[in-house]
Amino acid sequence: MMGNQHLLAIKDLEVRFRTEDGEVTPVRGVTLSVGAGETVALVGESGSGKSVTSLATMGLLPRPAGRVSGGQILFHRRSGEITDLVTLPLPELRKLRGSEIAMIFQEPMTSLNPVMTVGEQIAESVRLHMGLGHGAALRRAEEMLGLVEIPNARHRIHEYPHQMSGGMRQRVMIALAMSCNPSLLIADEPTTALDVTIQAQILALIGRLQRDLGMGVLFITHNLGVVAEIADRVTVMYAGQVVETGSVREIFRAPRHPYTSALLNCLPARARHREDGRRVVQSIPGSVEFGKEGCSFAPRCTLAADICRTGAVTLDDETERSVRCLRWREILA
Repeated sequence: MMGNQHLLAIKDLEVRFRTEDGEVTPVRGVTLSVGAGETVALVGESGSGKSVTSLATMGLLPRPAGRVSGGQILFHRRSGEITDLVTLPLPELRKLRGSEIAMIFQEPMTSLNPVMTVGEQIAESVRLHMGLGHGAALRRAEEMLGLVEIPNARHRIHEYPHQMSGGMRQRVMIALAMSCNPSLLIADEPTTALDVTIQAQILALIGRLQRDLGMGVLFITHNLGVVAEIADRVTVMYAGQVVETGSVREIFRAPRHPYTSALLNCLPARARHREDGRRVVQSIPGSVEFGKEGCSFAPRCTLAADICRTGAVTLDDETERSVRCLRWREILA
């Protein structure tokens, strides 16, 4: 059941892509939820299926190659109705995108239209979803640029993306996403290409806007330092599957899955001291592999046993904590 507190509930999501070598399944049985006013971090290495999950939620999988082949994506609309976005007709889904569900993409330079001013791009969304005229929509665009702390917004709405810095373009993307006051914001690694100072400003800005609007946020990242700062709960993905879910406190204090532990050990704060006094940041050997029998992480796991390499590994699910590991109780004992 989807509780009333959940804006988004993804259940057993499966996504397939058709390739020249046959079909691949980059997302397999993913289940997660986001509540009103809550920030859920979706973490994992590149290739773990995070962005594909977000694109499936937005109905933006590349067609005809990509498709949702199983599961549900339930969204609690402002009207009170709970809608499965998987089966929602495309015209209805387009009405939801931008108005009730919005997304900040990884790279603003490729996401913004280079031949339209930033003001016109924001105004276009406002006209479409809020029904405002051209003048009122431009005033809303100016208001939004001011809200995301872009100075001299009246002048900036007439500028093109290439005339702005990376940090400014990312702020424009946030303004565009927030222009229609969405209930749910999906932020796909919005600070990856930014320096540390600008990153901190962007995170603070998203947090402030979330508090002001009471929206839920699905924050996709591989940066656990960011997760510790902004998230309420964490969902860890590996090779297209959820391997652990829990509160930030639980995940950082007592991770259950060996992959989660390995990710945390990669943090600079947990660097090992060598005999010569130098500190060495740890890494996870190998790379993500799909289609392995048994636990997908077993080829890279230092704690794997024979049982881990054969048969399916299901999600050991509790109310607010889950883990996909056959030996986690034994390992923690």
